[in-house]
Amino acid sequence: MRNLHVRGQLDRVFTATTALSIVLLTLVLVAILGPMVYRGSSAVFFQGTVEFRKMQKNLFGRGNEQALNAEVAETDQLRRQVYQMIDGFKKGVDVEALSEQVREIYRQFGQELRDKNVPTGQYTKLRELTRRIRDKLETAFHSQDINEIKRAVAEVLKEADNPHLKGTSAEKFFALARQFLQAAGQIDLSKHQEYAAAVQEVEGILFHSDSLPGLLGPRPGEPPAPLTMLRYGATRWDQAQVLLDRFLWVDQWVQEKPGEPLVLKRRPRAELFPESLRPLFAYVEQNADKMLHPRRTIYWQFLIDDNINSHYFGGIGPEILGTMLITVVGMLFVIPLGIISAAYLVECASDGWTMRIIRMGINTLAGVPSIVFGLFGLAFFVLFLFPALGFEPKPCILAASMTLAVLTLPVMIRASEEAIRSVPASYKEGSLALGASRFHTFVAVTFPAALPGILTGVILSLSRIAGETAPILFTGAVSLGAVPHSVFDPTRTLSYGSYDMAVGDRLAMMVPHNQYGMVVTLVLLILILNGAAIVLRTRVFKKLRGH
Repeated sequence: MRNLHVRGQLDRVFTATTALSIVLLTLVLVAILGPMVYRGSSAVFFQGTVEFRKMQKNLFGRGNEQALNAEVAETDQLRRQVYQMIDGFKKGVDVEALSEQVREIYRQFGQELRDKNVPTGQYTKLRELTRRIRDKLETAFHSQDINEIKRAVAEVLKEADNPHLKGTSAEKFFALARQFLQAAGQIDLSKHQEYAAAVQEVEGILFHSDSLPGLLGPRPGEPPAPLTMLRYGATRWDQAQVLLDRFLWVDQWVQEKPGEPLVLKRRPRAELFPESLRPLFAYVEQNADKMLHPRRTIYWQFLIDDNINSHYFGGIGPEILGTMLITVVGMLFVIPLGIISAAYLVECASDGWTMRIIRMGINTLAGVPSIVFGLFGLAFFVLFLFPALGFEPKPCILAASMTLAVLTLPVMIRASEEAIRSVPASYKEGSLALGASRFHTFVAVTFPAALPGILTGVILSLSRIAGETAPILFTGAVSLGAVPHSVFDPTRTLSYGSYDMAVGDRLAMMVPHNQYGMVVTLVLLILILNGAAIVLRTRVFKKLRGH
């Protein structure tokens, strides 16, 4: 009785420990996958802006064009105030652009005179006059003395009523002079270079820089940017909020006390500018949502669209297709080879030293790092086998699939071997006693009885093949490329795509939702494939039990 009581207590302790282990494992999985799923789902569910809808219409032909045009017209009306504030301020600080502008006016006026066939004497006098106007304006632009600027502009404006200049492009001189005088009177002229650099940075945040998109996108009438991503503003409201924060605040290293280390401080960017431009920052902050129109969006096409500009736009359709292709082709190799090898080891091989070496080799291969298999696949399949068979020696789906098959073969062999060994000996003895051959006994009796266990090996191999990255680095995966047309083409995959984004440039850092979305899709794809294999295994098991 005492032994039974102790055994009962131990059973309860072991049961409680098992339950606690399951709970802890579940919590760990939730802690790991929870944030990943939350961030990954934002690739499909998010607040899309009018820039997103413009991008979808232009690149993929989706959306109502009439409704989109009305929305764009409404947002452009609000954005026009931003353009006017910046342009008005630049009239007094961007001296290089102003100088280039007056030179262009001077060239246009000369071309007009030539087109009108103005007499030589008059042509010379007018060109000399506009040259003096041009030089006076350039002197004013580069001066830091407001009085000198006023004198130069006044001399220019004396010619505003010249009848020979009215109705010509030379009238732009006078409009430009008035605008510059008004803007110059509102700024500290000694800081015009600092202002010019600061406003250029603001334009990069609002519109776009040479390599990064801005909050509102390109200004109307601006030539299309070479990169697609630079042709649109923030397509998501979360991206817009990041850019809005950069627009409103600037990080600066300051020394609060003499002799102490510098401290990083956040400072309102408006303080970098004179009073004339500060209303811009309040206007953008208050009207950002009206200029972008964020709206709840379900972008399910993320699962079928191709990516654009290194996954900045678009989806992961080719990556899903490539992962499925490599997985299916790899399983076509690993399943028959694994089952045949296991059947031979159990049914045909003797327990000699040769078999011990083979089994030790299988166990050793199961622990070899996956990158080693990748190098083996490159050396054997790509550089040796393909040329020997007359194929082009290049990474492709077939090479990657065979490499992954070699990688997962030890798992498949061991699982199949254990499943075959677990079949009761009486099944085989009864079949043999009835006159069946050993081969027929294995096919008709042993294999069906071992199938649930073999399917367990299939599930393990399936997960390994779909999720591996290192073996396909050299044998068949690419970060960019066309959709494959045969198994002799390389392909994009979810695992390699997420790796490429993780080690890629700053573009990937700007779209973390796409990277997380790719990883979550890979996890869901593996779960779906495993779920299908588990359902198949359950049905086979029920069939064997007579249900």
